[in-house]
Amino acid sequence: MSSIEVLPELKQIIGSLLFAAKKPLTAKEIRKVLTDAGAGYGGPYVQFAEIKEDEIVAAVTELTEELARSSTGLCIAEVAHGYRLQNEINCGPWVRTLLDKDHNARLSKPALETLAIIAYRQPILRSEIESVRGVAVDQVLRNLVEMQLVKVVARSDLPGRPWLFGTTQRFLEHFGLRALDEMPGMEELKRMEKPERTKTFPAMEKELELRAQEALTEDDDESGEIEETN
Repeated sequence: MSSIEVLPELKQIIGSLLFAAKKPLTAKEIRKVLTDAGAGYGGPYVQFAEIKEDEIVAAVTELTEELARSSTGLCIAEVAHGYRLQNEINCGPWVRTLLDKDHNARLSKPALETLAIIAYRQPILRSEIESVRGVAVDQVLRNLVEMQLVKVVARSDLPGRPWLFGTTQRFLEHFGLRALDEMPGMEELKRMEKPERTKTFPAMEKELELRAQEALTEDDDESGEIEETN
């Protein structure tokens, strides 16, 4: 009797990786895992080290279709330039109840407005955010940075070299976006030359909030309600 277990199919390996990963995985990252495993374990595992990225993408597509047919309550979403295994959207209420997400994951109105301004106008100065909102944003901006939804991306050439803020990879994951150009109303906002308050922001904020609810995952370590103290 052979001591070597029957090796799984590529789609099974990918499914296991997506289940174990704490963030979306790209085809390149999956290929690196296959390559490293082949080098580390040798023998029959080497065959997976030769797999190309297009084969990985094909396997992900096949696995996505199988999950949809089997009605398991799970699906594969393309988020933040990678793939993520997550619950189906229509199962969200039960998952939120289990994880108590309705309270913890919801951004307050001031935080969501600030985040929307940063997302659509990045890179942006704190003073520019305050110009749009009409209030100080020190505390809410600090909380967004702590949640890893916003980060410092560069320093301005203005006197004092103030920080410029932008969104993070975590932002894309939180709102279930593959890339920034998927944000609602992006083209409309790009046409606006002056950073003035407009009626388009409330609709955009609502859309982002809905996307965040739909992109619910089991990773709630960094979630938390943001309340502005201003």
